[in-house]
Amino acid sequence: MLILTRKVGESIVIANDIIVKVIETGKNSVRIGIDAPREISVLRQEVFDAIQKENILSSQKTENIDIARAAKLIGNKDKESE
Repeated sequence: MLILTRKVGESIVIANDIIVKVIETGKNSVRIGIDAPREISVLRQEVFDAIQKENILSSQKTENIDIARAAKLIGNKDKESE
């Protein structure tokens, strides 16, 4: 981990196109601004963690799937498109 000291108004640059700027400092917090290309996701850690947890939970869900019924439904759709 790289640890830097920055003052209000100072920035750091990541990978030539992401700028993190210190906007304001307070007693127990720091406000930062992040300028990044739209295709790059910028999330707070707690939001990122919640998304990861939900993704893991949804991938672990097992539902009773009736394969024969699903095949029959797919077969009916194929016949309809002919």
